[in-house]
Amino acid sequence: MLETLTIRTQRTTASRLQHLDPDHIEFGKIFSDHMFAVDYHDGEWQNPQIVPYGDMAVSPANSALHYGQAIFEGMKAYKNAEGHIALFRPYDNLHRLNASAERMCMPTVPEELFMQGLTQLIRLDANWVPNAPGSALYIRPFMFATDGFIGVRPSDSYRFMIFTCPVGLYYNKPLRVRFEEKYVRSAEGGAGYAKNAGNYGAAMYPTKLAQQEGYNQLIWTDSSEHRYVEESGTMNAIFLIDGKVVTPALSTSILDGITRRSVLELARDWGMTVEERKVSATEIMAAQANGTLQEAFGVGTAATIAPIAVIGYQGQDYTLPTPGPDSFSQRMSAALSAIRTGDAPDTHGWMVEV
Repeated sequence: MLETLTIRTQRTTASRLQHLDPDHIEFGKIFSDHMFAVDYHDGEWQNPQIVPYGDMAVSPANSALHYGQAIFEGMKAYKNAEGHIALFRPYDNLHRLNASAERMCMPTVPEELFMQGLTQLIRLDANWVPNAPGSALYIRPFMFATDGFIGVRPSDSYRFMIFTCPVGLYYNKPLRVRFEEKYVRSAEGGAGYAKNAGNYGAAMYPTKLAQQEGYNQLIWTDSSEHRYVEESGTMNAIFLIDGKVVTPALSTSILDGITRRSVLELARDWGMTVEERKVSATEIMAAQANGTLQEAFGVGTAATIAPIAVIGYQGQDYTLPTPGPDSFSQRMSAALSAIRTGDAPDTHGWMVEV
């Protein structure tokens, strides 16, 4: 039995909910009324509280700003037809947050602190959870170092926070992507499997170059040979080749995506062959050429499933078949949505009601 925590709550006196237009929600720009915060000092987490969403003061010598001790998670809450709110696989997000914390030399977050802070925050801002098709409440847990100290060493103090924002669809059309054969997102033995802030900062320049060439995102390849697929933008990459579900095997340079995990589990439930292994760019392009590459898509919390329409390889663009309503990616997207909104049985016990 988890210990019940006392979380001091200060409610906002000026809700911004009336400014929310549920038909026009821009991803990541409108934030709910409250946030959860707890500080780590003297070897323990202290003084958990929920306060109105707003700015906070940090020292100019804040060590996260100088040395990059900052990690985050992305997760979602959904509202069903009865108006009940449930979280999708929150314990998986907690475990991954703590794996990131260990890699970045930060303290782990206890389960009761994470789950009670999260559920109390969602309950308080329940009216912010949208219920239009394709919408959800996006949840951003994050932690950063708070020492005001210039010197390369792990901080002694940290802050863990959670804020939320209502979101609609992340991508509204299939993606144009290209293989990245010069820049590296992460190397084996690095921190690519962790959701630390620096991974994303370092990916922006090569992504910008690709966007200037008319692509939405990159397919990252391995650091030593640029031969093997790693991730697609900020998502895991999955391919349907000759009826088989094929995806790069996890490594220290690939994020263990929770949407990826869910897609593979459901595919196995459906009796499909799932292969987690090395996947080369030449294999993908050969399958495209001989007609066995049926689908390619990215999977992640923000987009859920984002079909890929065009793949650029060595200066040439290749168009993929348009996935129809019976395609694997469309059926998978619908199956995940039905589980999240309570329209289908949750046989894996993924949903946690708030």
